[in-house]
Amino acid sequence: MARFGGLVASGLRDVTSDPAALGSSGFWAVCAGFEGSLLCARFDTVRTADVPAPVPGAWRGPAAGDWTSSLDRAAYTAGVRRIRSYIAAGEVYQANLCRVLSAPLPDPAGADVDALTALLARGNPAPYAGTIRLPAHGVEIATASPELFLRRDGRTVESGPIKGTGRTEADLLEKDYAENVMIVDLVRNDLGRVCATGSVTVPDLCAVEKHPGLVHLVSTVRGRLAEGAGWPEILAAAFPPGSVTGAPKSSALRIIGELETAPRGPYCGGIGWVDADRATASLAVGIRTFWTDRSGPTPLLRFGTGAGITWGSDPEREWAETELKASRLLAVASGTYEATGRTAP
Repeated sequence: MARFGGLVASGLRDVTSDPAALGSSGFWAVCAGFEGSLLCARFDTVRTADVPAPVPGAWRGPAAGDWTSSLDRAAYTAGVRRIRSYIAAGEVYQANLCRVLSAPLPDPAGADVDALTALLARGNPAPYAGTIRLPAHGVEIATASPELFLRRDGRTVESGPIKGTGRTEADLLEKDYAENVMIVDLVRNDLGRVCATGSVTVPDLCAVEKHPGLVHLVSTVRGRLAEGAGWPEILAAAFPPGSVTGAPKSSALRIIGELETAPRGPYCGGIGWVDADRATASLAVGIRTFWTDRSGPTPLLRFGTGAGITWGSDPEREWAETELKASRLLAVASGTYEATGRTAP
């Protein structure tokens, strides 16, 4: 099954890794991994339904102290300093540095990511929240993403890159605004590769959006697809999302490959739906995302967090930003977050 906002898809019909299928017919759930994997699952039935209320005991998450990080504090801050040296050398303007958190699942057989989605909907509501539960195909994802990667309505495409994070608007620095503008320029170029000349615009630049426990700077980039541009061309031009790579994208990806020690998987990829019959779609950037990894002897729950690094970055502040982005969601997944907004003892 798959759940996106008020839509629930069931009755799996077929699964493919061919993006051209998204232009054929039917309703598709899409999971594009950061490293390039693609799963497109077509469903027979789509209905409207609210996310159900959490059922006590339906989700058993890891204990709060069981999480480990692919990069510890020392390694992460060293990575920030390394990126700043690349910026000083003129090799990159910005690079996103991420770490993957992992914890053993206490009840792997009963770990239902849709039950986790119900908890996230109450503890960390998000505009692009969703579930894709296809265990036979190795995909079990619950996302509370606040960020739009791609929205499509006919020939119009739109992206909503997030760059700049603080606890409150007063926390936002000049660095945050500069970071956002750099990524907007990158997204404009990405969409410009598949949009009609002159059609790419920026209706909103650096708007402040409030989300649970923090604020983000969000911009909107919009364009009209050129003739002949379909899903293979769109994904080839825009993926992976610029807000979680950096600028220039090719240099940022090289640096990410050097400094990060764990694959991101669905984190920082694209997660959402495509309605091929109506030529509509909504794909989120796969941030604030949990996924189950059953590939090893111990099934794990994973979660990613990161920050955009610029010349103005302070290593300790960037580490703190990754902690801020993760703390509330880990508490929800571990069952220690109360609806009052406090972390329970």
